[in-house]
Amino acid sequence: MKTQLFQLSTGVQFGVAPTSQIMPTNHTAGVTGNGATKSGSMKNLSLFLLGAAFTLCPVATAQPQSAVYLGSAGSYAVLAGSTVTNTGLSIVNGNLGVWPGTAVTGFGPGKVNGTEDAGDVAAQHAQASLNIAYNDAAGRTSVGIVALAGDLGGRTLTPGLYKSTSTLAITGALTLHGNGVYIFQIASGLTVSSGGSVVLSGGATSANVFWQVGSSATLGTTADFKGTILALTSISLATGATLDGRALAQHGAVTLDTNGVTIPLQNTVLVVLPPAPPQRD
Repeated sequence: MKTQLFQLSTGVQFGVAPTSQIMPTNHTAGVTGNGATKSGSMKNLSLFLLGAAFTLCPVATAQPQSAVYLGSAGSYAVLAGSTVTNTGLSIVNGNLGVWPGTAVTGFGPGKVNGTEDAGDVAAQHAQASLNIAYNDAAGRTSVGIVALAGDLGGRTLTPGLYKSTSTLAITGALTLHGNGVYIFQIASGLTVSSGGSVVLSGGATSANVFWQVGSSATLGTTADFKGTILALTSISLATGATLDGRALAQHGAVTLDTNGVTIPLQNTVLVVLPPAPPQRD
């Protein structure tokens, strides 16, 4: 009995040993006597080949995510809807803005290495860009979307699209490993505990991490967070927390307390202007 070789479009060869020998006569195959057995063997062979084709063909996987386009909001390290308040020696490396509110308090003693846009046209345009970016992040879909729930502390995640239907917390360290875009869709709040952190490894960068938060985000005391927070309501950083990314709130306040907030420099040019010379009488 000879084994016949078949080659599918995948380029993989495999052997099939027929269960009975089929001997054609002239132009037609014999169907008398053991014809039923021969017909059954051919049917089994066809089904086997069809099943093998489905098995060997690659399964569809989620396509890599593209970065969320922030537009004019991308130059803002802090952007609020109602007010920006600060306590202590916070340092904001990037622009700071608020719209439609106009109140910015606590600078100094806090320092902004960028422009302050309080209720002006620049802040209005940035809020318009934030609205588009928020809806983009919230509306992303993927074949391989990963469901998340509860506490992410102690976990390691790779690039992709992640979705929580409730709140998310980070207690301890969350590791993002691998070069690519990370998008987190959070239906409600995001809470990072005191001392909690996001650790980047394997080529991951804060410029490619986006947190779409359906209500408010809170970073606890001395938390070390990475990525751009796109919050529907408000963002609060407790004493000593640092953010390598952006705190962008659509409708509520951004509250700082002796923090460092620095926009990622990838795809962004940060120009720090020297102070204006003193005016002379």
